[in-house]
Amino acid sequence: MTRPLVVVVVGDVINDIIVRPQELIDVGTDTTSKIERSPGGSGANQAAWLAALRTPVRFAGRVGAPDAAYHREALEQFGVDTWITCDDDVATGTIVVLVAPDGERSMFTDRGANLGLRAADLPARLLDDARLLHVSGYQLFEPGARSAVRHLWATALEAGIPTSVDPASLAGLRAVGCQSFLEWTSGAQLVFPNLDEGRLLTGRDEPEAIVTVLLETYPLVALKLGAAGALVAAADGRRVPMAAQPAEVVDSTGAGDAFCAGFLTPWVRGGDLQECALYAVRAAARATGQVGARPRMS
Repeated sequence: MTRPLVVVVVGDVINDIIVRPQELIDVGTDTTSKIERSPGGSGANQAAWLAALRTPVRFAGRVGAPDAAYHREALEQFGVDTWITCDDDVATGTIVVLVAPDGERSMFTDRGANLGLRAADLPARLLDDARLLHVSGYQLFEPGARSAVRHLWATALEAGIPTSVDPASLAGLRAVGCQSFLEWTSGAQLVFPNLDEGRLLTGRDEPEAIVTVLLETYPLVALKLGAAGALVAAADGRRVPMAAQPAEVVDSTGAGDAFCAGFLTPWVRGGDLQECALYAVRAAARATGQVGARPRMS
């Protein structure tokens, strides 16, 4: 029997601490809040959503040794083929996610062991049976991890395996510079910026202008527009605007990751752009209706 083709995701693994204030923040003293701890990280979240949507997926990342079993189990419960390496000296990355009443979130980030990702963590056999290599942009913002990812990226391109990238962080893009990011991700078939990232990468304001510029680098652009849905654009001139799905926004954490997974689920099976865009906004709506960045187990 033929083994199923998989999406290979390389990205960060994080301990999320989600803080939802229950009253106006009282600076300098206590604010009553609901606080939850959960596994996170953009790349790991994308892998969990792909698996929950029944797409075969393999994930590679790095954590502090004491958390390895926890994060491995958290991904494997969805069916992710999990390749986590352990750091004996540096703790797993941690993010404090402050969620506003409208569901928007601000993040206070310590990337921890993610910064130590190295080439040995990403062997070429990671790409066995790969249909696509998808990279979370976080892994391109620090020299060591970037070198490891770019080596695997080059291996994929040489083997004819398509690649895709999610810029992941407006702050990260600002730090490394847009031109560098575009150069590092050259050869990608598909890019998943949100509106702010798209504006920074292109210097344009409107979605149509943004995708037009990005198509000079990437054959396919899936621009995330939040409450306005998405605009998908292809180099052959196709445009697919897609309205957001109705949802009660509880927490927007992980919505962009779910969008990526939703889009890729039909895309790797040859689905048309309309289907891909619809799957993407449906997955994003599902994510915003719950607390936390991962799918809820049924």
